[in-house]
Amino acid sequence: MRHLPDHILLTPQQMGAADAASAASGISSFGLMERAGQAVAASALRHFSGAGRYAVLCGPGNNGGDGYVAARALADAGASVAVYHLGDPGRLKGDARLARQLSRLPSQPLENYLPHPGDLVIDALFGAGLARDVPRLVAELIDKVRQANVPVLAVDLPSGLCGRRGRPLGAAFAAVRTVTFMTRKPGHLLLPGRSLCGEVEVFDIGIPARIVLSVAGKIRENRPDLWRDLLPEPESDTHKYRRGHLAVFSGPADKTGAARLSAMAGLKAGAGLVTVASPDDAMPVNAASLTAIMLHRIDTAEDLETWLHTAKLAAFVLGPGFGIGEKAKQFVLSLRDRPLVLDADGITSFRESPPELFDAFTGGESHLVLTPHEGEFSRLFPDLAADEDLSKVEKAVRAAERAHAAIVYKGADTVIASPDGRAHINTNGPPWLATAGSGDVLAGMIGALLAQGMPAFEAAAAGVYLHGEAGKRAGKGMTAEELAAQAGVGFSA
Repeated sequence: MRHLPDHILLTPQQMGAADAASAASGISSFGLMERAGQAVAASALRHFSGAGRYAVLCGPGNNGGDGYVAARALADAGASVAVYHLGDPGRLKGDARLARQLSRLPSQPLENYLPHPGDLVIDALFGAGLARDVPRLVAELIDKVRQANVPVLAVDLPSGLCGRRGRPLGAAFAAVRTVTFMTRKPGHLLLPGRSLCGEVEVFDIGIPARIVLSVAGKIRENRPDLWRDLLPEPESDTHKYRRGHLAVFSGPADKTGAARLSAMAGLKAGAGLVTVASPDDAMPVNAASLTAIMLHRIDTAEDLETWLHTAKLAAFVLGPGFGIGEKAKQFVLSLRDRPLVLDADGITSFRESPPELFDAFTGGESHLVLTPHEGEFSRLFPDLAADEDLSKVEKAVRAAERAHAAIVYKGADTVIASPDGRAHINTNGPPWLATAGSGDVLAGMIGALLAQGMPAFEAAAAGVYLHGEAGKRAGKGMTAEELAAQAGVGFSA
């Protein structure tokens, strides 16, 4: 039975620290390898029982040791097994050397492997610890296996895939299934790694939970148990103002739809009141389209300042369809002391002067949520966006620290980061969320949670997850209007 929360993720470096701490505590490192290899063999027999041959590819390190154990277990079960080694097996050390000796199976050089119909490749070449491009020999073999359409079962992580960044290092196997140990790595969740891992099994090989928790950093999969207790729940005596008043800023008359999407999503997601703050020229079109959502004219920064002093406003969304320019900057700076979701045009308005935005929100508890997609992220954080050595998680965390804001770095593998170093990788969003207006709905949902009193990071994480659940309910072919209609149904977890 696993005793670790499923949302914990370890980087390859942290997993190495867990292995070392486990050995230092007196736990047999070979015993861990034995259990790992046996788990791989069991998965191979369970999920690929029809394979005519199990081709086990063993690398020069401990991942290869897992492969030798798996090969022995498969042979003991009566399966047809062929073992191939990378490098000189005579140079193996420690547990990997012992695993090869105990297997007593002949092996051939890796270059001798030719994919056959009916094969299952068990990839035990490198695992999660690889930090350089794969050798040409391995890249060529990966291509051969792909062309032959032979299924791959990966040990720990498909070889060639960076466990920290989720990116191929020159080339990487595309596995049908991956068996990893104790916890998943960021590379299992970040793209394109997620698509290269296939189904991921996590097997407990016996490292104590206390050791894993002691080395774990602040990266998690975005799951409800991380923020569920902070979700606002209306009580019997709750009234609309206690549930928070959310204001969403509209653009000009020909660009009002995005703000209305955000406003509707905010209302559905639980804000007690929602008002669209509209310029004068857009008042008629907004008035014709709003019922439960209120409308207030705001043309200038002076209008906004007056409104802030006379209305009970809990949180704000600025950016969807608003327009890029000085007006957006003035409005944002007027809101420096208020909970704010800054999206789209609001972000781009600061592309020439990102420090002006960051400096305005420094100090105190973070109350700014930035929701950039890839292009918008590069406008605010060009140096981070260009750094290929950083993972998406690392980029988001550094951006959050710099901006003193919760960052929602959007994409199919959205990362939510906090200035204190916490980062959640989101995985529940269906691919059809990639549609016009989806981001406007997300901004409104996060804004509603801010208005109800959730802290910025937790509001952002919850909003992203609930947005994914809303997308599932809306279904394939959904429109943003249909997505917004699902924004308040809740989640199943």
